[in-house]
Amino acid sequence: MKNRTMKRHLLFALAAMLAYASPAAAFQQAEYTVGPPDVLSVSVWGEAAMSGKYVVGADGDIQFPLVGRVRVAGLTVRAIEAELRSRLSDGLLKNPQVTVEVVEYRSQRVFVIGEVGTPGPVALTGTTTLLEALARAGSMTDRAGGDLLLLRPARPGQDAGPLLPGAPGTTEIRRVNIQELQVGAVSDNIELRDGDTVFVPRAETIDVLGQVNSPGRYGMEKDMTVLRAISLAGGVTRLGSTKRVRIIRIDNGKKTERSAKLDDRVRAGDTVMVLTRLF
Repeated sequence: MKNRTMKRHLLFALAAMLAYASPAAAFQQAEYTVGPPDVLSVSVWGEAAMSGKYVVGADGDIQFPLVGRVRVAGLTVRAIEAELRSRLSDGLLKNPQVTVEVVEYRSQRVFVIGEVGTPGPVALTGTTTLLEALARAGSMTDRAGGDLLLLRPARPGQDAGPLLPGAPGTTEIRRVNIQELQVGAVSDNIELRDGDTVFVPRAETIDVLGQVNSPGRYGMEKDMTVLRAISLAGGVTRLGSTKRVRIIRIDNGKKTERSAKLDDRVRAGDTVMVLTRLF
């Protein structure tokens, strides 16, 4: 469990570094669509009075010196640069050199909730992928389950905050296997949209008790067998017997107990009990 957690942290830390340090990051920002209340940094070469930070107003405009109100909402950073150059070239400056950057992303966001280090909103900074969002949310805890869910508002532009599975107005877009995402499944590392929620549920568990070397609670795996459960618990002790294993299960509030073979499947919530061998 500890090694798996370390690998997850390393993977998502690497994803975050790549997201901010790769040459593609500048391109992604240039293609970012601006909206209220993003904060822009505008630099006009040789014109210090025009250079500074500008907040996109609720009406989608910024107030720019000599030019007046400029509609920027719905435009990419690159398009805003072109618009300002055009306005300034119209009898004001000769061949103006304009650079625009987003210094505070406020208009577009996704939510990463559940078993992550820092659950909450994550700003969309250009093209933001699933891995990048998870990395910026502090990666996943060791309690995370095997799959995560990508949830999307049923109505575009719906500002409902974090979404929950099965809640009204929520559409489940995709279920992603975390292990496959970790090993580089490109098709799973999808681009997120404004309003998306990445939900990382807590892992389902089983208990392995009795004559095993490390009794305790363990994360449920797909198609898990009794043998696999015992191996996670360090195998049987010298007093234990793999021929004397019982599964304790709660079905509809009723407790049942039965003998089990090593190739029997276990369910989430089961208790696997290894009994003492008969001498």
